[in-house]
Amino acid sequence: MRVAVVGGGPGGLYAAALLKRLDPAREITVWERNAPDDTFGFGVVLSDETLGGIEHADPQVFRELRNAFVRWDDIDVVHRGRTLTSGGHGFAALGRRTLLAVLHARCRELGVRLRFRAEAPPHAELVRDHDLVIAADGVHSATRDALAGAFRPRIVRHRCRYIWLAADFAFDAFRFEIAETEHGVMQLHGYPYSRSSQGPSGPRHPAASPGHHPSPHAQPPDAPPAPSEPTAGAPGASTVIIEMREEVWRRAGLDRCGEAESAERCAKIFSDALGGRGLRGNRSTWISFATVTNERWSHGRTVLLGDAAHTAHFSIGSGTKLAVEDALALAACLREHPALSDALAAYEAERRPVVESTQRAARASLEWFEELDTVLGQPPRQFAFNLLTRSRRITHDNLRLRDPEFVTAVERDVLPDTAPADTGASATPPMFTPFRLRGLTLRNRVVVSPMDMYSTEDGTPGDFHLMHLGSRALGGAGLVMTEMVCVAPEGRITPGCAGLWTAGHEAAWRRITDFVHRQSPGAAVGVQLGHAGRKGSTRLMWEGIDQPLPHGNWPLVAASPLPYRAGVNQVPRQLDAAGLAGIREQFTDAARRAARAGFDLLELHCAHGYLLSGFLSPLTNRRTDGYGGDLAGRLRYPLEVFDAVREVWPDDRPMTVRISATDWAAGGTTADDAVEIARAFHAHGADALDVSTGQVVPDERPEYGRSYQTPYADRIRNVLGVPVIAVGAISSWDDVNSLVLAGRADLCALARPHLYDPHWTLHAAADQGYSGPGAPWPLPYAAGSRKPPTGRTDAPKPRLTLDAPTAG
Repeated sequence: MRVAVVGGGPGGLYAAALLKRLDPAREITVWERNAPDDTFGFGVVLSDETLGGIEHADPQVFRELRNAFVRWDDIDVVHRGRTLTSGGHGFAALGRRTLLAVLHARCRELGVRLRFRAEAPPHAELVRDHDLVIAADGVHSATRDALAGAFRPRIVRHRCRYIWLAADFAFDAFRFEIAETEHGVMQLHGYPYSRSSQGPSGPRHPAASPGHHPSPHAQPPDAPPAPSEPTAGAPGASTVIIEMREEVWRRAGLDRCGEAESAERCAKIFSDALGGRGLRGNRSTWISFATVTNERWSHGRTVLLGDAAHTAHFSIGSGTKLAVEDALALAACLREHPALSDALAAYEAERRPVVESTQRAARASLEWFEELDTVLGQPPRQFAFNLLTRSRRITHDNLRLRDPEFVTAVERDVLPDTAPADTGASATPPMFTPFRLRGLTLRNRVVVSPMDMYSTEDGTPGDFHLMHLGSRALGGAGLVMTEMVCVAPEGRITPGCAGLWTAGHEAAWRRITDFVHRQSPGAAVGVQLGHAGRKGSTRLMWEGIDQPLPHGNWPLVAASPLPYRAGVNQVPRQLDAAGLAGIREQFTDAARRAARAGFDLLELHCAHGYLLSGFLSPLTNRRTDGYGGDLAGRLRYPLEVFDAVREVWPDDRPMTVRISATDWAAGGTTADDAVEIARAFHAHGADALDVSTGQVVPDERPEYGRSYQTPYADRIRNVLGVPVIAVGAISSWDDVNSLVLAGRADLCALARPHLYDPHWTLHAAADQGYSGPGAPWPLPYAAGSRKPPTGRTDAPKPRLTLDAPTAG
């Protein structure tokens, strides 16, 4: 096999070395346009998992790298002059030049041809002359661009500018520092990648082990000493990344600065962090991060690897890690599958889920830093906890294992009434702390999210709803929400949807609220009122979601005469003044019935493309009267309905509003719009915003993932200072604890977990060893408050051999 590797970064070099080591008969050539000692970065962070893979795949490379590693455990977060330290994180870093030199030496030893200062031949020529072409040529991959029609890349630029610099001393920890300047917020990300042989620059941590400085064989014979990597005895070195929003960068005039002036000005801004020392560059320029994804990673005999295939933001330190892991997987798949097409398919199948998970975490992290200014007002420890858990990879429970004292200190600051005085485990997990909305105090932060059940007769809830809602109230949730309860028969989504337009409906709901209040004291039950608008008159979900009824359809109304799906769903009638007034009255009539039915909370449904949501989104509201146009016009009718309902809803009972904070579609509602929508509803008396997303137009492109909607709730809460309910793939009690303690949400609404386990909240309490007022077990169920015993898997193994006694 003849193999061409385009790009001499860590991923390409390691792939070449592994492929040659596994089969010495392979002819492998690496083309690198730069000189052997050229590199644009400074330090590289690798995880223990990646290092373990390197150790098993090539122990010799692992030994060389191990001798160069700097290891440390702490993360320092500097917030308004106060340093908060969290330990137990376990990092390993080394100089990028050292990493490249080790890989150069290994490739040469194995017989890989390294062609430096050489552009690779055109792709067509490479494919003609080689059995495999590995495109490891980075984020600006020419190979990927040459085959863009096959790979179908998508490149998204983000809102911050950043620059890679270095300091000639070693930080004691991974350091995040915030500078609030006259131009806006800037941040420093710094970590050591080289220490002196005498030890670290500070007293806190010893060096990883004696001799942890670059190996004497690290540099190839033709490479000059690397100025970015101090020799033994020098004070060490650190990578320093300075980042800020694009507009801050421009206001500060950094867009007009070259490398030297940028380094000088950044050193002055972060003088305290640097101890007055300077920064230096290495062909450093200000860039905006680009997230690269590809629909396919291989085409014919060409395969993408590393940044050519995918990128992940530097704030989770994963670019080199992913490239090295790609190389490991590609080499393994080529060994395991004789047919090249099968091997490349297996490589992508193995790596894509891992990469996509990492990219979701990276996106959450980069967006957190983009919105950094919204959370600066948090108490210092909460801010530090928020930063540490920003990507959702580190959670409350995970951080407690790493640094229990730090987590307890955060709980003591944020939830002082429930945290213990000592440094042991928290007496009350954050999710089981109470929360007050108007005259209603919820016993915990768990909400059973509204979920359409499509199981009523003419809108009347029966035994199914009694069991469905009652069991979840008995299961410990603080607030149990009904599905969308429709205010009129023509406002239903399907014939099975629940309603509140008759006295019979009111009586049926009263039966359910009475059960909840009587059998699960302390549980609250809320009603969500809504009107389907253009998304109505469809089949039950399991019979064909969003599909029209085969017969018996009713006419639809909406903000504008736009069908949900052209050619599939009917064209709704645009509401006129009389229609608007009539529906507003239907909402107030339903609200009066809901109050008499005993509901503790009322939520107005202004999300998911239903009637009121249809007024808010520019994609569904094309009106030219006072109820359309700009956001103020689009808000007018939903606010009129809210005001009318608030007027008849009891003053001591809270009202919330569910909104779609983004349409996930071009030209639709944006995150900035969502803040203004939330601001308007709060000014009119909404006690909390229930922040969902999407389902407004059928061609949306959601970015699914764990807790994927929570950043929108986080932004509204911290920009406006209003309570929020977070929703969207929150699936574990650890997620709830993390979101509440970080100040990203006040309440967390969970849907599918409550379908899987009606007693999800009580089981979360049992899993955490909590018993208290936040999760009281119903007396008939008290005997089940501990997990039943199961067969032991950790019992001592029987002794099967007996050692002979030693002589003497």
